[in-house]
Amino acid sequence: GMNKFAVAQVRNFPQAAEILNDHRFNQVVVKAGGIDLLDHLKEGLREPDLLINLRSLDEASNGEKISKGDESLHLHATTTLSELARSSHMKVDAPVLAEAAGEAALPHIRNVATIAGNLLQRPRCWYYRNQQFDCLKKGGYQCFAVKGEHQYHAVFGDGPCHIVHPSNIAVALYVLDAMVHVIGGDRDTIPIAELFHTPDRGMYDEHNLQPGEIVTHITCQAAPRSAFYAAKEKQASDWPLVMAAATLNLENDQITAARLCAGAVAPVPWPLPEVERGLVGLNIHDRAGVRKVCELSVRRASPLPDNAYKLKLLPVVIHRALLKAAGLAQEIYS
Repeated sequence: GMNKFAVAQVRNFPQAAEILNDHRFNQVVVKAGGIDLLDHLKEGLREPDLLINLRSLDEASNGEKISKGDESLHLHATTTLSELARSSHMKVDAPVLAEAAGEAALPHIRNVATIAGNLLQRPRCWYYRNQQFDCLKKGGYQCFAVKGEHQYHAVFGDGPCHIVHPSNIAVALYVLDAMVHVIGGDRDTIPIAELFHTPDRGMYDEHNLQPGEIVTHITCQAAPRSAFYAAKEKQASDWPLVMAAATLNLENDQITAARLCAGAVAPVPWPLPEVERGLVGLNIHDRAGVRKVCELSVRRASPLPDNAYKLKLLPVVIHRALLKAAGLAQEIYS
């Protein structure tokens, strides 16, 4: 069974950070919704002696977890995916984020899972998640996906571990130039583009938080013309095979700027600068032109034998995210 552990119910973030920085405990874990943590405890992948429960936090301003300032949107770290998906602010000001949240997991999980927890969830690789495989991520000597089952693994990044980053929310926040606000260390903010690292820069975690840092809130830019699009195998609850987030600036149907990020294709949310540059000056209705630029997305790919199909999907998913961002969702299937 599970080992015993103490639980700290905290009243605010400074208190949580203070406990996290107290070195009397061996392994302290921070829990909000606890969706990912529970899986780890059951599989014996984590054995904490102290668990800091952020569910007890209610220090969001007047209970308002999502607010709009002059310059940006402000999201409390414990905002649930359901709250993001349903927020009228989000639907108008950052539809890409509302859509990414609304497509994550299943309704009962969205009601509990938080925005910060979604960003920091661990990879879903079946070898990592299974206690029986002593893979690279757990201090072993090989990535079992290379010779094993890897149809859902990365097509970018040169390994040596081939996970894909599991967060939809990270992909959406990337195109909104989000800032992650933290407490407990020696800095206050981390740009979303600097929150994650590839396996070659650190095998045992995926994020760049320092020990003792806790995410308090996230701020991001508004992008009314933005969208999220995911290709899935069948039903809604499946993990996306490939996903893309897009923001778009249009003048008379001409693209003046675009921000793009792909997900489920690399160990980190995958930026697409070549595509962004290539789109500028194109007419959004120029199907062939836009499609050709979207093909640039797969240039640097190095797929494994059984996941090369993702390279056919990626340009299509990017194109569809762009059409959806432009308010042309009806054209996706025409």
